[in-house]
Amino acid sequence: MTELLTKETFLEKVFNFEKNKEWKFEGEIPCIIDFYADWCGPCKSLAPVLEELSDDYAGKVNIYKVDTEAEQELAAAFGIRSIPSMLFVPKNSEPQMAQGALPKHDLEKIIADVLKVEK
Repeated sequence: MTELLTKETFLEKVFNFEKNKEWKFEGEIPCIIDFYADWCGPCKSLAPVLEELSDDYAGKVNIYKVDTEAEQELAAAFGIRSIPSMLFVPKNSEPQMAQGALPKHDLEKIIADVLKVEK
């Protein structure tokens, strides 16, 4: 199941940008962070796809959601200008951003290529 993050839980589970200048992933397994808003149509169509991926990759990839309306500081910290935007965070390398409501097979390819995780 996808998990909604606040700034506080983001700092703890993903990246403490208040403490670290350089990227330092705090998580145990790779993750995807979906930056969304309730009023965004494409975000709504992406939500069930992310729930499916959350089930498909249970224990291998965590899927988090950040409400850009409620967490404007987080959105600003990552330069989010359009939503949905997804941050793909591998365990030991730099994260990569993807924009738009991508189809499931594209997301699976990014999970394999960027996060180095197979189903």
